[in-house]
Amino acid sequence: MKNTIKKIFMLFVLFGAFTNCTDLEKAPVGLLSPEGLFNTPKDVEIAIFGAYSWIASERIYGRQFVSALMLRSDMVDIGDRGTPAERQQVNDFNMDDNNGMVRAFWPYFYQTISAVNAAISGGESLDTDESEINPLIAEARFIRAFCYYHLVRNFGDVPYIDYFVTNPEATKVLSKSPASEVYAGIVADLLYAKEWLPDMQPNGIRSRPTKGSAASYLSSVYLTQGDFQKAYDEAKWVIDNKSRFNYELLSDFQDLYVAGSPNKEEHIFVAEFVGQQAGAGGAGDDIMPPMTGIRGADDLGWSVLVPSLEVYNSWDDRDYRKKVSFEDSALIGGVLMPYTEFPNTPRPHVAKYRRYPGNANSDGRFSDNDYSAFRYAEVLLTAAEALTEINGPTEEAVGYVNEIRARARNAAGVQNAFPADLNNNLSKEELIDVILEERRLELAFEFKRWYDLKRRNLGEEAFKGPNSLEVHDNFDPNRDYLMPLPRTELDINPNLGPQNQGY
Repeated sequence: MKNTIKKIFMLFVLFGAFTNCTDLEKAPVGLLSPEGLFNTPKDVEIAIFGAYSWIASERIYGRQFVSALMLRSDMVDIGDRGTPAERQQVNDFNMDDNNGMVRAFWPYFYQTISAVNAAISGGESLDTDESEINPLIAEARFIRAFCYYHLVRNFGDVPYIDYFVTNPEATKVLSKSPASEVYAGIVADLLYAKEWLPDMQPNGIRSRPTKGSAASYLSSVYLTQGDFQKAYDEAKWVIDNKSRFNYELLSDFQDLYVAGSPNKEEHIFVAEFVGQQAGAGGAGDDIMPPMTGIRGADDLGWSVLVPSLEVYNSWDDRDYRKKVSFEDSALIGGVLMPYTEFPNTPRPHVAKYRRYPGNANSDGRFSDNDYSAFRYAEVLLTAAEALTEINGPTEEAVGYVNEIRARARNAAGVQNAFPADLNNNLSKEELIDVILEERRLELAFEFKRWYDLKRRNLGEEAFKGPNSLEVHDNFDPNRDYLMPLPRTELDINPNLGPQNQGY
């Protein structure tokens, strides 16, 4: 896949242009027909590959979207306050409906959806054996579910388009679909993907989904919806079939964050970047290393996405994952200096994406990073949480958490005593709290924490509670669990209203 995604595919660019409502103000275009564009399964595959190019773009996994998820959580704060106001608004819970980050990533999700809708329609039009075409349709439906799963959690009711748009003018009158209908579409797509995707993709690549990827996402969707039995069933199916999909925890936590060595066994689905390769519209442009890097250090960075000092101080120093996750010293002028001497933001910085970016520029941009959208550790934690919700503390649920902790005790080949295994003597509420805390540490800075706060309704505790890691007294659960729909879209199409509450 590293070589494949270097290309910018014209079919994708064509389809994507029709889903950004703002672009519809331009010169009108004619009606489209997928039957005239898709003649072979390879044409369908090309459109799908184009969709991956936008997921691995500056607008989504390369900066804008994942930065918003990080800033929205209690794990990452603004470092350099000279950064543009749009980022400070997202972080400080005072964003408006003209926020530049939202305006950047919203259309890219819909461009990606448009590309895979075209692929699905084109694939269904081919007179091809289902064993050949259905896996490609399943791949496109997985990507569509992936996009809508992010959109519905951040915006609630959104336009749900599950068909190829033959007349772009029709998008001017689209209305929103209830979140329940969006979730129903997500589940339907993932169930189809689980049925038809292969067990493994060619060469074991992790940037294309498999049956295991679909089941893992189903477990997450069901967990978010509070359907704990189905969440457990899907996670347990992945666990029981881990050898079938070649899933396992890597022995060394640090190895997850060394770029340039793709197809790691723990990765279930990744957004894959190619070192110093980029295309039009920000495709392939990974700016997360400098966004998290240290301004003024010899390894250049911008000190934008920086954890609060409390995030660092509250993390036990005996936990090897802390050493992997943070950069608390750096070469400055050739001299190793502690974080208290960092010239711009004297706090420990995120290390996961800047320490080993592979083939990249001097500030880490245009990296070789593969960003984990889902990994096997999360499957274990999902199974543990769902099972505990169903049956309370059990040996099985505790065992899944202990698998994660056992790996954390391996500090680059040196076995530690921390974190110790859990005993099965906790109450249900205590074990749920432990699992959520394990998720916070294990998945730190991997764009998951905000979703955990939202699905567990923990915003007020996280931002106003006595143990807050990042205090925001203005957090309003009636407003801030959702982002605003872009004003530019509402101005063009009033049918997208009403705006989300508080904006």
